[in-house]
Amino acid sequence: MTFPKKGVDFDPASIRALAAILTETGLTEIEVGDKDNRIRVVRAPAPVVAQTFSTAAPAPAEPGIVAAPIAPDDSLHPGAVKSPMVGVVYLSAEPGSPPFVAAGQAVAAGQTLLLIEAMKTYNQIKAPKAGTLARILVHSGAPVEYGEVLMLVE
Repeated sequence: MTFPKKGVDFDPASIRALAAILTETGLTEIEVGDKDNRIRVVRAPAPVVAQTFSTAAPAPAEPGIVAAPIAPDDSLHPGAVKSPMVGVVYLSAEPGSPPFVAAGQAVAAGQTLLLIEAMKTYNQIKAPKAGTLARILVHSGAPVEYGEVLMLVE
């Protein structure tokens, strides 16, 4: 009586070749197989090393010299209009037409400020509140990231 062979036959050269592919491509996992056998090679991603930097206290200003003010973080502004998606921003409905809004213009809550094209769909980005459009921080045709501040309404 013969018993079926337990375990899996594997070729160390094949595993080394798969590991080399992981290294060359930067992948963390690769799997190949056929109907009866499967080989999966996984490597842990490189650890993220946190670095801390100490900053020296600013030197005291000389008499008569005024330090430049620190620029405010626009993402903390209460009227920041942030991108809800990754895409391309358009400030007007079509090329050559006037922009939806201009800096200094009064805007109503829910008014269309710009369009973001994502996945071949144009999404209207509307004013979160009524106020005055203080600044436009993007230009038409620019790529934008999720959460990026596009405009400031005050």
